[in-house]
Amino acid sequence: MEPSVRVEIYGQVYHLRGETDEAHAQELARYVDERMRAVAEVTGAVDSLRTAVLAALHLADEVYQLRARQLELEGQIRKRAENCMEIVDRALGQSA
Repeated sequence: MEPSVRVEIYGQVYHLRGETDEAHAQELARYVDERMRAVAEVTGAVDSLRTAVLAALHLADEVYQLRARQLELEGQIRKRAENCMEIVDRALGQSA
């Protein structure tokens, strides 16, 4: 059986099992806890389930925006790589 990692999120203790190391699990738990506390502060929500759902929506939006930015950057890199290949091809064609 894999060892568990004890984390605390929004006042609740969770025991996580998996291949992640303890430091990484603690860092993720702190991040989720911070998001939940920020949502609770802004919305005044006292229900932990409602707070968790709203925090999850914020985190999902963050992931969505990061993925969109990643795709944009990948497109830019692809275009630059194609331009570089064209330059190399022209240079090789001129030297032949």
